[in-house]
Amino acid sequence: MTKKVTVIGGSGFVGTRLINLLKSDFIVHNIDKNNSAFFPEITSICDVRNQKNLSDVIGSTDTVILLAAEHRDNVSPTRLYYDVNVEGTRNVLDVMAGKGIKNIIFTSSVAVFGLNKPNPDENYPVDPFNHYGKSKYQAEEILTKWQKEDANRSVTIIRPTVIFGENNRGNVYNLLKQIASGNFQMVGKGINKKSMAYVGNVVEFIKYSIHNYQPGIQVFNYIDKPDMTMNELVGQVEKSLSKKISSTRLPYWLGMLAAYGFDILSVLTGKKFAISSVRVKKFCATTQFDATKAHSSGFVAPFTLSEGLDKTLQHEFLQKHDGNRILFESE
Repeated sequence: MTKKVTVIGGSGFVGTRLINLLKSDFIVHNIDKNNSAFFPEITSICDVRNQKNLSDVIGSTDTVILLAAEHRDNVSPTRLYYDVNVEGTRNVLDVMAGKGIKNIIFTSSVAVFGLNKPNPDENYPVDPFNHYGKSKYQAEEILTKWQKEDANRSVTIIRPTVIFGENNRGNVYNLLKQIASGNFQMVGKGINKKSMAYVGNVVEFIKYSIHNYQPGIQVFNYIDKPDMTMNELVGQVEKSLSKKISSTRLPYWLGMLAAYGFDILSVLTGKKFAISSVRVKKFCATTQFDATKAHSSGFVAPFTLSEGLDKTLQHEFLQKHDGNRILFESE
């Protein structure tokens, strides 16, 4: 039975929720290049690029959960994706090998599949299109090689889709904010589906993986099902906020024409606008991934996708709270 858990990269959005979930059942140690706003007493400051420092701070533990990653779209220089996501993973595994630690849970990404793939499952060929996806898959390859060097080692790779939740300021939040603002304009018919994952379910699946690891390599996509269409997402915002959203639809060709106009304006002025042809294409695209394996493994998500969205919308747009701190709710 795992009792000691080391989270690497636990000071951020997912890590904070994960530590809050685990701390009542495990002895948790957080390692991050930044201190934790919530758990400084269990946090050691260390960059995964520094193997010597990692060796100094990783003590006796049963399981390592590796969350640390460069994941933003505009990381510069791009070499950082590989220094952190690939070489950082290699450093963690080298330290684990030296200390005899045999169990690791690694958060990868559905970005390894690339764009516009037809609902890929874990066996679908990888085809990453950006440095983030490429670096994550290279890290997966290193993990696979490490496990094969010792049959008693356990590697669990979790590939979540875009994660949202309370106090996260990522792509889903920006979309929800736009819809909730009242200035939202649907482009296209709104029947395209988007895969999403609520942070409360993601951390529960990680906890489930701690309890159910086994020697070998396990790979899971993580998505909360069923996927919602854009129309259903707008309907959820209306329901959660008791707010009527415009039902007018802008034809796709007209939306793209307007977006190209903003592209030209951006080039002429040097300014970035909220509307662009790339964003309209992404908005209107269907982005789905198969998560049958995770949801048939015995894991039961504590929240439906609708409940996760409702909790997020209520927290972000209705409740008054301290914006500098996450308010953990009983889960």
